[in-house]
Amino acid sequence: MTMRKRVVMIGLAAVAGILALAPKAPTGTAAAQEKVAPQSREAIQYSYAPIVRKATPAVVNVYVRTHVQTVASPFANDPWFRRFFGDAFGQPTERVMSSLGSGVIVNPDGLVVTNNHVVRGRGETEIRVALSDRREYDAKVISKDEKADIAVLKIEGGDGKFPFLQFDDSDRLEVGDLVLAIGNPFGVGQTVTSGIVSALSRSEMAESDSQVFIQTDAAINPGNSGGALIDMDGRLVGINTMIYSQSGGSVGIGFAIPSNLVRVYAESAANGRKVERPWVGAKLEAMSHDFAEGLGLNRVSGAVVTRLYNKGPATDAGLREGDVITNVDGVEVADARAVYYRLATKGIGQTAHLSVIRKSKPIDIALPLVVAPKPEKDDARNLSGNNPLDGARVSNILPSVADELSIDETEGVVITSVRNGSVAQSLGFQPGDIIVSIGDKKILNVIDAEQAVAVRQRMWQVAVRRGNRTMQLQVPG
Repeated sequence: MTMRKRVVMIGLAAVAGILALAPKAPTGTAAAQEKVAPQSREAIQYSYAPIVRKATPAVVNVYVRTHVQTVASPFANDPWFRRFFGDAFGQPTERVMSSLGSGVIVNPDGLVVTNNHVVRGRGETEIRVALSDRREYDAKVISKDEKADIAVLKIEGGDGKFPFLQFDDSDRLEVGDLVLAIGNPFGVGQTVTSGIVSALSRSEMAESDSQVFIQTDAAINPGNSGGALIDMDGRLVGINTMIYSQSGGSVGIGFAIPSNLVRVYAESAANGRKVERPWVGAKLEAMSHDFAEGLGLNRVSGAVVTRLYNKGPATDAGLREGDVITNVDGVEVADARAVYYRLATKGIGQTAHLSVIRKSKPIDIALPLVVAPKPEKDDARNLSGNNPLDGARVSNILPSVADELSIDETEGVVITSVRNGSVAQSLGFQPGDIIVSIGDKKILNVIDAEQAVAVRQRMWQVAVRRGNRTMQLQVPG
């Protein structure tokens, strides 16, 4: 079993904590000197109760009910199938799916941050939020990002005086800091566990190019997803997200999204804005042993520039293929995901200062952070009609589209969304699928796709590329 297979998205909730033994101080030598081991029995018997009393009112349970409408079978009206399976064969039905997670209120108006996988659903979704004092409210999703696994909810009703947690700077955390995790594991009720920060900037199990995690040994179990990771000041330093486990239960390896990234989404949602990631205009990859040796580096660390886009920000800033990015704004970066994370938390309109090694020599690069060019009106189409792609929205592959869907292609046509209950959904098409051909026609742009599905076929043949695999689909016309 690979490591990725052992990573469990704790769809009931994930909890991890970060309690510091001493008041927070800036990172560095002075901060390290202020954090000391307990010097007496009294210090060892220190209680977390005051911090828990402060934090738990702002941690909520999130109940989700999703109404899933199954799609009618293409053979529902075929007399032969109806004869053998009855009149109800293939007719659409509705199922109700329930799930449970946790969330954290981050302002007095009732703004709640949680994981996207807690509230994700393919049908009509009802969300209910329960506070620790047993008050319950309806809530709605106002912002979500599947790649970052962050969702922002708004509690409906209330008096605008909800208890809330303040954000702390997750960059100030150090390995060994004490932490607390608060959530609702297995639906047993609000639970607090303690531990330490086991590691920082973990990216090995990340699903997207800008994810890094805080690792903790505070017990996290299914039901803790979206719960709070707090420090000794009772402030939010992370949102618990997943665990590494062979059994599905906690083995002392849990992961949380750093608060600095969560704050970006919360503040954007509060101001009615969508979070836009900076466009680098370059392909970055993790450093390899061979590349490090070739550059004469004594550490396998950093992000290698392997491809540049013409007229992109990285090209204009002076980056070249083969450059190795080792620091962003003075913070060391271990790999490409760490670079993207640093840029995402800095934000659009800012300038990131990169420390780069080029041909064994250090140089500095100032990289303006801008958004990728947006698709024009003629770059996207909604496909419809009597064809396998009915309900799919497709787009020419532009930098912004490739970045949003995490694909490496620079040309062609990609599915960007699939309508719930559509034929395309029933056949398994997904966002990110690249349409290679329809019938004997190679698809180079959205006009090709639109023209190809307009011609009725006795037998549809569609080839799509998903990741490194090309799949052929045949469907009767």
